[in-house]
Amino acid sequence: MPITTCIFDAYGTLFDVAAAARRAAAEPDHAALAERWPALAAAWRARQLQYTWLRAITGAHANFGQVTGEALDWALEAQGLAGDAGLRARLMALYRELDAYPEVPAMLEALKRAGKATAILSNGSPDMLTDAVEAAGIGALLDDLLSVESVGVYKPHPSVYDLVGRRFGCDRSEVLFVSSNGWDAGAAAGYGFVSAWVNRAGDPVDRLPWRPAHVLTDLAGIPHLAEMLA
Repeated sequence: MPITTCIFDAYGTLFDVAAAARRAAAEPDHAALAERWPALAAAWRARQLQYTWLRAITGAHANFGQVTGEALDWALEAQGLAGDAGLRARLMALYRELDAYPEVPAMLEALKRAGKATAILSNGSPDMLTDAVEAAGIGALLDDLLSVESVGVYKPHPSVYDLVGRRFGCDRSEVLFVSSNGWDAGAAAGYGFVSAWVNRAGDPVDRLPWRPAHVLTDLAGIPHLAEMLA
């Protein structure tokens, strides 16, 4: 079946998760981050994902804002920056307005011109997603922001992917699902979506029971891929 619906993960896919630490490090008040922001950003992201998986497995759900803050607390302590309340507050604020990758607006515009439905499907809470989309100026290019909060469990639980069909009334085979997380793209493929992994770092494919059908280095090729699959 042709692709009618293009669904995007948010954090790391449309939005650069390292942007908060990078921007804070450039501010005079946070000079302590100048040398340490890449390590902080990497640790923050790794713990954030790990905490979502652990909460999903154990049934101990908490919203993504809380999980993001807990992961940041761990990362700050690991970098010897625990106790700097001003830095923590600034990083959490910047996380709500992460930079979109440069190709995102043109890519979404091309999909809309082609008549595709577009949406985010994210671990993010609705308020966080709304803030990020508004800061990036891409709200008019998205038909919906789908959050795991409506099912109370994080990806890759199948009930999260169920939200797409429930919202758009489409068959799984009509969905092009795009994520920068290899595990997410793989799980989406196992669910029945046509999945594309945006592998910006050139990482190996995750050793999971399922593999994404397509691998790209950025999002610029998504409109062409969606048309090819028609």
